Amino acid sequence: MKPIKVFKTNLITISLLSLLSPLSTHVMAEETAQEIEEVVAVGSRLKGSASAVIEERKNQAFVADIMGSEQISRTGDSDAASALRRVTGLSLVNDKFIYVRGLGERYSSVRLNGAQVPSPDLTRNVIPLDIFPSSIIESLAVQKAYSPNMPAAFGGGDVNIRTKSIPNDRVIKLEIGVTHKDTNDHGFVYNGSDDDWLGEDDGLRAMPATMTSALNKYINGISDISVLNIRDIESKERGEAVSQEEAIAINKSLTKSLHRDFGMVEKSLDPDFGGKLVYGDKFDDVFGFGGALGFLFSAAYDHEWSHSKGYSAVLSSVEVNPDDCGKSDLECYSARTDKESTKKNVKFNTSLNLGYKLDGHDLNASYMKLRDTEDEAAVSLYQEPSKSLSIADGEVQRKNLTSFEQRELEVIQFRGNHNIEYDFIKGVGFDWQYTDSTATTDIPSELEITARDRYTGGTYTDTYTSGALGGDPFLYRFVDMEDKVENYSWNLSKVFYFDSSEVELKGGGYFVDKTREYKTDFFKYRFGPSENITLATNKNEALGIGSIFRDDSRVDDTEIELLFQEPIADDYLAAQKIDAYYGSFDYVYANDWRFSGGLRYEDFRQVALAFSRSTFDAELLKDKLSGEAIQKSTVMEDETFGSLSMTYSQPTYQVRAGWGQTIVRPDLRELTPVQYQDPLTDYRTLGNPRLESSHLDNFDLRVEFYFESGDNFSVGAFYKDIDKPIEAQLNESDGRFTLEFENADSAYVYGLEAEWLVELSSDFLGGAFFTSGNLTVSDSEVEILELDAGDLTNLKRRMTGHSKYVANLQLNYDSHDGNHQGSVIYNVFGDRILAAGVNGFDDAYEQPINSLDLVYSYYPTFSTTVTFKVKNLLGQDFEVEQNDVLIRSKETAQQVSLDFAIEF
Repeated sequence: MKPIKVFKTNLITISLLSLLSPLSTHVMAEETAQEIEEVVAVGSRLKGSASAVIEERKNQAFVADIMGSEQISRTGDSDAASALRRVTGLSLVNDKFIYVRGLGERYSSVRLNGAQVPSPDLTRNVIPLDIFPSSIIESLAVQKAYSPNMPAAFGGGDVNIRTKSIPNDRVIKLEIGVTHKDTNDHGFVYNGSDDDWLGEDDGLRAMPATMTSALNKYINGISDISVLNIRDIESKERGEAVSQEEAIAINKSLTKSLHRDFGMVEKSLDPDFGGKLVYGDKFDDVFGFGGALGFLFSAAYDHEWSHSKGYSAVLSSVEVNPDDCGKSDLECYSARTDKESTKKNVKFNTSLNLGYKLDGHDLNASYMKLRDTEDEAAVSLYQEPSKSLSIADGEVQRKNLTSFEQRELEVIQFRGNHNIEYDFIKGVGFDWQYTDSTATTDIPSELEITARDRYTGGTYTDTYTSGALGGDPFLYRFVDMEDKVENYSWNLSKVFYFDSSEVELKGGGYFVDKTREYKTDFFKYRFGPSENITLATNKNEALGIGSIFRDDSRVDDTEIELLFQEPIADDYLAAQKIDAYYGSFDYVYANDWRFSGGLRYEDFRQVALAFSRSTFDAELLKDKLSGEAIQKSTVMEDETFGSLSMTYSQPTYQVRAGWGQTIVRPDLRELTPVQYQDPLTDYRTLGNPRLESSHLDNFDLRVEFYFESGDNFSVGAFYKDIDKPIEAQLNESDGRFTLEFENADSAYVYGLEAEWLVELSSDFLGGAFFTSGNLTVSDSEVEILELDAGDLTNLKRRMTGHSKYVANLQLNYDSHDGNHQGSVIYNVFGDRILAAGVNGFDDAYEQPINSLDLVYSYYPTFSTTVTFKVKNLLGQDFEVEQNDVLIRSKETAQQVSLDFAIEF
C-alpha cells in the first residue's frame, strides 16, 4: 500500500473532539466574580490592604484565603508562584508549582478570572504559575473547600488568579530593576539567534524545510533517512541504481542543513535586569447616557541568568552507611552525574484590558500574551565504576547540552456581570465569561553531545568520540506542543427575602473543549565503526565541541551518517470535553447562621493517542486510529459531586464547617505509554495508560476571630479521604532512575492550620511593627495493595509530595510617616517524598529548605518608590535523600535586588 506522506494532525485532533460527544450548544460562564472595593488605608500601608482582603474572606461561604496585590508587593514576589507560597498551607515546588496542604501539584487547580486556561508545560496539564507576573494580578483567591460552582477537578485547593481591571483614575507607572546572584560569577553561553533577547528564535535553530521534505520522501514503512534507505528509494524513483557515494552525499547534505554551531564558552554573566510599564485611564459618560469606559495596558520585560552546580546519584546498596558517604566521592554510589548548568530566562509579557460599567452592568474584554523562554547550556559528567567509567578508571562520560525552550500563553477573554433590577425581574444576577486560550512550547533545536573525557593519573587529557562506543553521540531534538482551550461558563442567581432570613438560589453551566498536540523529532549522528575522533585537548575546547562540525568540510571529511532516531510512539494527540451544570443554595438565617451547598454534574470525556512522525505507513496509521485503539485510549466519566458548608457568624468570630466530593484526573502525558525526560526532576518518566481517576471526600472546619483593631486569627482542621490516589515510584535501571505512575489503593491526609495578623504593642519599638503568618501541621498515609505493589519497598507511607509542616512568618514595619516599609519573611516546609523507593531502597525525600527574605521600600515622594530586596539569605541547597544518603543536590542562589518605580 502506498505510504501517506502528509500527516494531517489538525484534522485528526478535530475528529477526536467530535468523537468525544454529540454536538452541544455551548453557553458561557464564570463563577460570580466578587468585586473588590477600593480601600483607603488610614494607618499602616500594608495592614489596611491585608484587612481589606480579610473582609472578602469573611464573606466567603466556603473556606478560602485571599492575597491582594498590596500584600504581593510587600513580599517582593515577582510572579504568582512565589507569591502563593505565603498563603496558609501552600508550598512552592521548582519555583513553578504549588502544593496545597502538602499535596502534590496534581491536587491543585488553577483558573484565570474563573476560566480554565491551558498549560505551556511539556510534561504537565498543571499551569506553571511563574508565567503570571505579579504586575497583572489584582488578587489571588485560594479556595480550600469545594463549592459546586467550581470545576470538580479539585484536590487540595483551587487557585483563581484575578487580574487587574480598569483603574479608577489615570495611572502611568514605570518600574526598572537590577538583580545580582551570588552564583552568577561565571556561566556557559553559546551563539544564539538575533532575536534571543526577545525570548524567541528567529529561525536559526529551526528544522530546515529540506529535512521535512526528506522525512516525507524517504519512507519505507517508517521515515528512514539512512544511506541504505536513501539509496533504495532513489533507485526506485529513478528506475536505475543509485551509487553508494551519491546516497552518502544526499545524507550528508541533510546533516549540513542542520544548525551546527552550538559550541559553549565560559564567561562572566551580567546582572539580571527588567522593567514594567502600566498605563490606564477611565472616562466617565463617554456615550452620553452615563457609565464609565476604561482601559489598562501593561508590559513587562525581564532578562535573568541563573548558574548552578549539582549532582544526582544511584545508591550502590540498601546497606550503605551514611557516615561513610561524602558529597564528592563514589563510595556509596553505583553511578553519579555531576552537572553544571547556565540558564538564561527571558520573560516578555503584555496585557490589555477594556472595561465598561453602566448602572448594574459590567463588561470586560481582555487580551494577554505571556512569554517565558529558557535557554540552557549545561555540562554533565557521568561516572559508573562497574562499567569502568570513573576518573580513577581513566574515562568519564561527558554530555554537553544546549536547549532553547520558548513557552507562550495567549488568552482572549470576555466577561460580563449583570445585576438586573427591572420591575418584572428584580434581584437577579447573571454573569458569564468566554475564554479562548492557546499555550505553546517550542524547542526549535536541542543538541545533546555524548562523548568521553580521558584522564591520566586523575588529570584531564582529552575528549573523544568513537563509532565503537555506539549510543547517540550527537542527538538533536525538535519539539512542538500546542494546547488549545475554549471555555464558556455562565451563572444565574436570584435572592429571596423572608422575615428573618434570605436564600440565594444559583445555577450555571461550565463547558470546556481542549485539544493538545505534542510532536517531537530526534536525529543522531552515527560514526563509522573504525572512526575515532578527538574532539578537544583541554577543558575549554571540550566546552566548544558543539561547533566541531560547524564547517561543511569537517562533515565531508568524517564518516558521519545522519539517522532519524524516533520510536513508533513518542508523540501524542489528545482531546478533552467537559460539560458541567450545577445548582446551589446559600441560606442565611438571622444573620447568624449560613448554610450553603449544592450539586454539580460533570460529563467528562478524554482521548489520548500516541503516535509518531514515523507513523506514515497506511497500515500503521490505520492501527493507531482504529476504533479499538481509540476506545482503549478514551476515558469517559459521568458523575455528580455534592458539597455542603455551614457558617455561624458573630461580630468577632466565625465558625465554618464544610464537606465536598471531588475528583483528581491523571495528566494527559501520564496516560500515554511513552517515555520522556521530566525537566523538573531530571528523571526519565514513563506514562501509564491504565491510570484511573482519584475520588476525594473533603472535610473542613475553621474558626476565625476578628478584632476592631484589624487584627485577626484563625485556626482550622481538615481531612481528606482519597480513593485510588496516583503515586510516583522510582525504579532503577542501567544506573539511572525512571519515574513511573501507579494507582495506590487508598490514602488520607489530615491536619491543622493557623493564620494570624497581629499589630505589636506600641511599647515595641514605637508601635510601627506588626506580624503576620501561618502554620500548617499535617500527616498522610497511602496504602498500596500487595497485589499491585510490584517492587515497592513500603506498602504504607506518606503520600508523594506531602510535607508534615509548612510555615510562613513575617515581621513587618510601617513607619508612622508612611515613608518606610519593611518585611522579614521566613518560609519553610517539611521533607516530602519525591518518589517511592523500590527493591528494598527507601523512599526518596526532598529535604526542607529554610528560606529567609528581606524587603525594604522607601517612598521619597508620593509618586516614587525605591525597593531593596535580599532573597534566600540562608542559601540552602535543594537536596534529596534516600536511605539517609544524599542522592541529589543543586545549589540555589542568594539574590540582591534594587528596584525603582515612579507614577505620573
